[in-house]
Amino acid sequence: MADVARLAGVSHQTVSRVLNGHPYVHERTRLRVRAAIEELGYRPNRVARALVTGRSQLIGVVAQNATLCGPASLLAAFEQVASAAGFVVTTHRVNGLDRESITRALERHRDQRVAGVVVIAPTTSAHDALDAAPPGVPLVTVDGDPERSTPLVTVDQEAGAVAATRHLLEAGHRTVWHVSGPPGWFDSAGRIKGWRSVLEAADLEVPPLVPADWSAASGYRAGQVLARMPEVTAIFAANDHLALGILRAMSERGRNVPRDVSVVGFDDVPEAAYFMPPLTTIRPDFDAVARDALELLVAQWDGNALDDVRRTSGPELVSRDSVAPPST
Repeated sequence: MADVARLAGVSHQTVSRVLNGHPYVHERTRLRVRAAIEELGYRPNRVARALVTGRSQLIGVVAQNATLCGPASLLAAFEQVASAAGFVVTTHRVNGLDRESITRALERHRDQRVAGVVVIAPTTSAHDALDAAPPGVPLVTVDGDPERSTPLVTVDQEAGAVAATRHLLEAGHRTVWHVSGPPGWFDSAGRIKGWRSVLEAADLEVPPLVPADWSAASGYRAGQVLARMPEVTAIFAANDHLALGILRAMSERGRNVPRDVSVVGFDDVPEAAYFMPPLTTIRPDFDAVARDALELLVAQWDGNALDDVRRTSGPELVSRDSVAPPST
């Protein structure tokens, strides 16, 4: 480490901060240290570092055993960010986000002597379990309850829904229908809230909510119903898989997207640009969420009092070909 410090022209402490993913290091300095590490082929001795700092380099993650885009993308982003900062991530996947499953996973992480735990907790049932989390282990919740007072990092679901709904209204549509995610998910609730707030603020008709789950099959069933309704010209789908099912249903019923019906999704899955037509959607910044989660863990280890223990990352609208002005 001393060799790295000399080559980079920084202090031993600065090298340590870069290796530990400390947020308060200038980016230019961080790059210079990383370049010196690569040039020298330096590899930290994790056992020695744990002995010196008294802290394990192991971070535990609790995540649902599912392939849903949002949670899976959050997990992948956190693993990459933590690894780049020199940590090892161990993940316990649970079949259900219930109190018993999450409590058991948290206990396993504590037995592994992890330095801290990140829980991807997008449902209300998961947050019931967090109330019984073992004391003494730094913990950050990701994609969870926005009303919770403990350290939390999340995507601004409401802002994403606002952007999607406004985009459809700005294209000239008189109202927007919403095919929602399942109940009990904070993502669903935030997206419903954002969609409804835009319509109410504009004093426009708020159509009946069309409930669904996160699957393309569920979107297809909802689309079969909406395709029969000529008054439906704009749809905001709660995720891209729902939008995919809606696109197929519209095609089968002879309603062209976007000439007859405009559709906006959420998540910007890798396939979204290759849907027919390419899908306009909302892209969350999962990397920003991962960086904020790690920063909150580091702050807890260092004993730093943070005013902003709740971090929200704003998504962006990705405009493609599934939105057009109404034909009539």
